[in-house]
Amino acid sequence: MTDALEQVTAVVRVEGFPTAHMPILFDGVFTRLFPALGQAGAQPVGAAFALYTGIPGETADLEVGIPVDRVLEGAVDLGAIEVPGGTSFALVAQSSALPGGRIATAAHLGGYDGLGDAWQTFLGALEVQGVTVAMPFWEVYTTEPHPDMDPADLRTDLFISLAD
Repeated sequence: MTDALEQVTAVVRVEGFPTAHMPILFDGVFTRLFPALGQAGAQPVGAAFALYTGIPGETADLEVGIPVDRVLEGAVDLGAIEVPGGTSFALVAQSSALPGGRIATAAHLGGYDGLGDAWQTFLGALEVQGVTVAMPFWEVYTTEPHPDMDPADLRTDLFISLAD
């Protein structure tokens, strides 16, 4: 557990996104967001992340983005993506922030398919310690994935806000 400072971000907010199709969202956002940041004069200052404002189920409400060196002025239209079944989601980049305050953190080493178990283990350990968690929670994708890598080499840092 630690105290964190709020961190300025550029994000795409999506509500009701089907969790089965998250790779479509991440690929759609990150292939478009980085060029748009350059055009807006903002520079990335950290690793990509996903911040969840509620517990994901069949769908998730989340922000997908990157920490940046300045607040974006206005919104930046990044187009849209479509998931199987024909539902379309507008991708609009805007300023946001990773929360400051008391947080707990853990690291997950391995593929993204193990993140659910990693969260359960992390939250279980916090519960045993008597720690009360709050929303939001987020994942920072510390290792940038590439097609030829072994998923076991991925590192994802887990963060959750703590209740006062």
